[in-house]
Amino acid sequence: MTARGSCVESCKDRKQTVSHTYLVASYSVNRLAVAHARGLIEARQYVLDSDWGEVQPRAEDENTFLEGHSWGQYAEWHLGLTEGATDETKSRYAFVYGDFRRVHRSGLIACNYRAAEFRHKEIELAAHDLLQRLDKMSA
Repeated sequence: MTARGSCVESCKDRKQTVSHTYLVASYSVNRLAVAHARGLIEARQYVLDSDWGEVQPRAEDENTFLEGHSWGQYAEWHLGLTEGATDETKSRYAFVYGDFRRVHRSGLIACNYRAAEFRHKEIELAAHDLLQRLDKMSA
């Protein structure tokens, strides 16, 4: 299921208002991914200071990971499950929080921010809780 949203923008050159309607995917929390992230945090498998834009997995990284791992293992790195998407497809899994080896603090912040931005409250709270756990563990 998707949520409908709208965007109204002003066109300065034409002095008119244009309205756009867009669909926002719906997500459920991937409880196995939350448990996996907690386990990694407890095992101190995390990176506290990284540039998420540089270290987040790209499509090629995902493909390489999937060559040697199961879809279940791939799913453990994503806090969200896309409602209505087919299992064992990349579109099913959202909100990646690590580099397929370690949790990245910047990845959790990115998940929290993006979930909050699009009002995916359950994902936002899961990312926030993991971030708090990581900060407490690393203090």
